[in-house]
Formats: sequence, C-alpha cells, structure tokens
Amino acid sequence: MRRPPPSAWRALLRAALKEDLGRAGDVTTRFFVPKDTRFSVRVVSREAGVVCGLEVAAAAFKACEPRARVTMLARDGARVRPGQAVMAVKGGRGLLTAERTALNFLQRLSGVASMTRRFVDRVKGTRARILDTRKTLPGWRALDKYAVACGGGLNHRFGLYDAAMVKDNHYQGGGLEAGVARLRRAFPKMPLIVECDTPAQVTRALALKPEVVLLDNMRGPRLRREIRRIRALAPRVKIEVSGGVGLSELRALAKLGPDRISIGRLTHSAPALDLGLDLG
Repeated sequence: MRRPPPSAWRALLRAALKEDLGRAGDVTTRFFVPKDTRFSVRVVSREAGVVCGLEVAAAAFKACEPRARVTMLARDGARVRPGQAVMAVKGGRGLLTAERTALNFLQRLSGVASMTRRFVDRVKGTRARILDTRKTLPGWRALDKYAVACGGGLNHRFGLYDAAMVKDNHYQGGGLEAGVARLRRAFPKMPLIVECDTPAQVTRALALKPEVVLLDNMRGPRLRREIRRIRALAPRVKIEVSGGVGLSELRALAKLGPDRISIGRLTHSAPALDLGLDLG
C-alpha cells in the first residue's frame, strides 16, 4: 500500500490536537516556558521495532510550531534499534505542545508495523503471506493498513466495497448461488472470497469458483485435508487461513501450504512501540 495522502489523516490530526488543547490551550507551556525559548529535540526509539508514521508526527510538530525544522533520520518501514533517533526537530515551545500527539500517532503506527514484521518474519521460507483485516481503529484504516504494509504484510480488502466476502451470516439468507450470480453480473471483476467453517461449506464454495476460499477457525488434520483437497480440485483458488492465529502456531500453519494468513490482532491488539522525545 502506498503512503496515505495527507487528506487521509489531516482531520484525525486536527481532532487529536483539538482534544488535547481544549479551549485554554497548553497552559503549562504557556505559563512556565518563555516565548523565546528554543528547543532541539530528537524522537528516539526505546526498543527494537519498525518505525511508521513519521510524516504524521512531523505534521503534528509543524501544526503547533509552524517554523519547526524537521529532519527525518529514518524512513517508514525501517527497522530501528534501542536508542536510535528517528527524527530531529528544532523550534520553539510549540514543540512541547505537539509532543504527545506526535508520539501517539508514531507509537501506534510503529507498533502495528513492528507486530506485523514479527509475523512476516515467522513465515519466511513458506508460500504464506501475512494479511491484515478490517479490524482497524475507526477512522484510522488508511493509516493502520499502511503500517501493516510498512511491516511487510499485505492488505486485505479495504472496505465492504472492494471485495465480496461471503461469511457465515450471509449463508443464513439462503440463495448463496443466486447471490454470487448477481454479483458477477453487476461487478464482473469483483474478487469473491467465501468463508468456510466445515468441509461441506468448502465443497459448496468451490462450486462458486471464488478467487479465495477462507478456512476459518480450522486447525490440525482437518485443515491439512482441506488445503490438500482445494489444491487438487481448484489449483488456481487462493487459500486463506484465519481465526485467532497467534505467533506461536503461525509457522506450523504456514507449513501446511496456505497462500494467505489473515490476522486481526495486527491492528486491533498491537502494543505501541516505545518512542520518546529527548532534548539535544
């Protein structure tokens, strides 16, 4: 995924700054730091990981300190080590006002990228690729998915409009085959993903000729059998595995031969990467 344009996050940044400043503004900095004070600061990683969100963080500093001079010392997607500076900023006291908002964006996005990299590294040497899901922070989807890409993962569908994903709740309405026929007529090039919990659902899904069969919450011998069966009956169909996949079991699942493993925790449970603002 390409870097999101500023239009994808400007409103988020404005809302975050407004939330922090309220009506009175940064009262501590206003009353305790003289107007003419100048600062030279560095944003430093306290732990190893993958950095992401530098452009947004820089925009936060410039929003509060328009004359700030920002120097990037790393790029999004780069691995960083403890003690490594990723950004240097010079300016006035507005840098203190922007500090928390800038770090909030940078820490969260770097956390997503770092967790993704751990999952991607674990499947190295297999055919499996790591994908995200739509389990993103509301309003942050473009940024969250960008962070996944910076960590080496692939993006699943962005929303409900760019791929049709038939899940168990959709089965309840009946007329699955008729629904697929209507979809193909309306959107001939729309990717079709069919989620399956049982072998019977896999059989039904393959008859629909989807682009992807998603094996949800399958494990052990059953998962192995279904992957082999799909490969034999429909070698062009992509096989996706999903459903609470953790790092400890990831490599064993990847060795079974799926094309994709989608993981919600990349975006809904990634811990923030520890970064801080140091003077000098």
